[in-house]
Amino acid sequence: MDHDHEQFPELSLPEARVLIVITGGTICMRKSADGLVPARGFLKAGLAPRPVFNDGSYPEPLEIVTDDKGNKKAVQSLRTPVSTYQRRVRYCVLEFEKLLDSSSIDSTGWDQIARTVQRNYRLFDGFVILHGTDSLAYTSSALSFMFHNLGKPVILTGSQAPMMELQTDAQDNLLNSLIIAGHFMIPEVCLFFNFKLFRGNRATKVSAEDFDAFGSPNLPALATISSTRTNVLWHRVHRSTDLSPFAIQTNLDTGHVACLRVFPGITPAMVDAVLRLEGLKGLVLETFGAGNTPGGPDSEMTRTLADAVKRGIVIVNVTQCLNGSVSPLYAPATMLGRAGVVFGLDMTSEAALTKLAYLLALPEATPDEVAKRMAVSLRGELTATTRTHFEHPSSGFLTPELSNLTALGYAIQRGDLQDTRDIIRGEPRWLLNDSDYQKNNPVHLAATSPNVEILRDFLAQGASVHLRNGAGNTPLFLAAAAGLQEHVRVLLDAGAHLHPNEISAANLRALEGDGNAALWELIIGSNKLER
Repeated sequence: MDHDHEQFPELSLPEARVLIVITGGTICMRKSADGLVPARGFLKAGLAPRPVFNDGSYPEPLEIVTDDKGNKKAVQSLRTPVSTYQRRVRYCVLEFEKLLDSSSIDSTGWDQIARTVQRNYRLFDGFVILHGTDSLAYTSSALSFMFHNLGKPVILTGSQAPMMELQTDAQDNLLNSLIIAGHFMIPEVCLFFNFKLFRGNRATKVSAEDFDAFGSPNLPALATISSTRTNVLWHRVHRSTDLSPFAIQTNLDTGHVACLRVFPGITPAMVDAVLRLEGLKGLVLETFGAGNTPGGPDSEMTRTLADAVKRGIVIVNVTQCLNGSVSPLYAPATMLGRAGVVFGLDMTSEAALTKLAYLLALPEATPDEVAKRMAVSLRGELTATTRTHFEHPSSGFLTPELSNLTALGYAIQRGDLQDTRDIIRGEPRWLLNDSDYQKNNPVHLAATSPNVEILRDFLAQGASVHLRNGAGNTPLFLAAAAGLQEHVRVLLDAGAHLHPNEISAANLRALEGDGNAALWELIIGSNKLER
């Protein structure tokens, strides 16, 4: 080991672990007599020979969970060179047994991806899903709804040309996805393409051949890659505020939903024929402009839609336009709303369809409840409407960032809940994401605060339980080391778990009986629970 550190002195730097899940798609394809086909052995053929994916240190294998019984297997891992942020990313690859062209993926494939992430959730800091581009926006939207209380980055990416081609976008897309997943705790399902990170349920494919193949028309990118750094817009990141562990919802009801595009001359009979399909429970209606369809308030078209709503079919109105929102701006859209059609606001068709399938698959789902929830943001997929207002930019003086973080740290140390709330309320950025010189963020500090309500309050605002400080420790480890049982239980209830690098130290403390042995055993036992 000493020899390794002499040859690779950077091995002492912090290391993140990322699992790359390969479902198929152009990125891992090779040429054949019949055209491009999915090919196996991506790590060996596509990644290991490339210095940007392999620093030559060839670390020990990593374990991955392969089934719902918890069976594990050791697979080869590689390390990236040291990043701009002085961190290495160690990763391994899990290839699906049957690699798919993305045009063939369905809800069964979505379930397979979701279960893979769930099984390995505690073993890795982030996940990168390689996927074909044709249905990439559908899969990223679906997974965003299937994942409950996600606390780690899940980034889907692909490419317009295979990794093994001379001119390809595959290397940049995969490498940047890997770096983001290993460096930034963005707790969302995201889609990365052409140096931009989008919220998964806001993205849509805009080109069949350009490298700039995806856009997010109604929400700016969450992060962009420049020549020197990754610029994350932290205030746009969506965070779960439900204090419960990570879980998944499978079996999306895709067999009972449909999408219909309105066009000039479409007849009510055509729409009615779709609405009377056997087993149909929901329809995404792509309408003109701000939500308009042919006909007036008493037209046959409106009556056809109203009758379907009365029969229990949920109809969601989204715009055909790439950019914009469905709203009661014009009379035709208002009439549809009065007929019971749901305003889809600025959701993409992909997000509306997968959200509808997700809600209909929930236990005891009723048409009324599904319709209500379609108009409410669940994972940041739509922009809630508000009244029109005008305001001038603030011209007030902003307290320096470091002063705010320092003040917050002292308030946490004092256990002053109201003071912490006042400081955060007065800070326009996402202060809970900042860290001090020891890389402790406010949740690390709150994990040992005398007032557990501060910790609970931070978590309720969406703060991450998975970030590690400069010493590589999670808030859960710090709370246990301090012997704070209530803090530990709050963190466990919010989905916290030990990082793989902390488990041996936790086992040692439990065996040595440092006075908190029962607490360490509780955490170790929780860490071993099968999801």
